[in-house]
Amino acid sequence: MIDARVRRWLERPLSRVATWIDVPWVSPDRVTALGLGLGLTSALASAAAWWWPALVLWVVSRACDGLDGPLARRRAARSRADDDVAPSGAGGFFDIVADFAVYGSTVVGVAFGATRSEGVPWWPFLLVLLTYYVNGTAFLAFSSIAERTGRQIDDGRSLSFLDGLAEGFETIVVHCLWLVLPASSGVIATVWAVLVGLSAARRMVVGRAMLR
Repeated sequence: MIDARVRRWLERPLSRVATWIDVPWVSPDRVTALGLGLGLTSALASAAAWWWPALVLWVVSRACDGLDGPLARRRAARSRADDDVAPSGAGGFFDIVADFAVYGSTVVGVAFGATRSEGVPWWPFLLVLLTYYVNGTAFLAFSSIAERTGRQIDDGRSLSFLDGLAEGFETIVVHCLWLVLPASSGVIATVWAVLVGLSAARRMVVGRAMLR
């Protein structure tokens, strides 16, 4: 919903940090892998109900996720200037798989921790996972078909993303909220599942219209 505006606001500071870390031994894939490892560790901390460590790990993980793209674009621009070599797309593939792994595992981790320590029911988190599945299917299917038919959306990212109510920034905020307020995580998850479901429905309708 406000993801595009936040990305524009963060574009300059993230590019500046990418410049600082642009050294030979720091690659975009290594930054992605670090974000993946920290995200999975956050999920484990959540499952143990270590909420504040999980929150710190989650935030740093998402910071890494924000940095791998600007660093990859710097490297790609330099490669094109030096060798006229187009980027392979492997980094973008790794990035989206890592994101899905982190998002899904953190939902499961919070579900384990909150049900054991706070008595929160399971079903809201199952709804979140279901809506993540449908929403992810909708935007990945659109991106693949749009690329094949020449109708892709080029906003600097590896895939064609249709706007929705629930995007990257909103996901980060919600995952922070249920780590800060684990006793209310069931209510937060229920509301979030509704928003993600509406976002998935919108992407299906808009994506079909754009591909007709």
